[in-house]
Amino acid sequence: MVGLSDPNDDGVMAQDIPKTMNHEEVLSLKLQVLKREHRDLDEAIQALSEKPGGDPLTIRRLKKQKLVLKDKIARIEDELTPDIIA
Repeated sequence: MVGLSDPNDDGVMAQDIPKTMNHEEVLSLKLQVLKREHRDLDEAIQALSEKPGGDPLTIRRLKKQKLVLKDKIARIEDELTPDIIA
């Protein structure tokens, strides 16, 4: 059971989602949060890479997390984009 302060699998806190939002609005909010996290990871990776003696294992782990976020972002964008048959 997810509590109000526990993030769901996409990192969105339950109290961040008003009860009146429709499915597309919830997905849009999740997308914004995931993109922000992706940017933050990118900045962290850049900072660690530029730091002399930066830990390569930590950098590799952050890159893996960034790829997971990228996949989640792509799935949400696919769901939000309507399928148009030309």
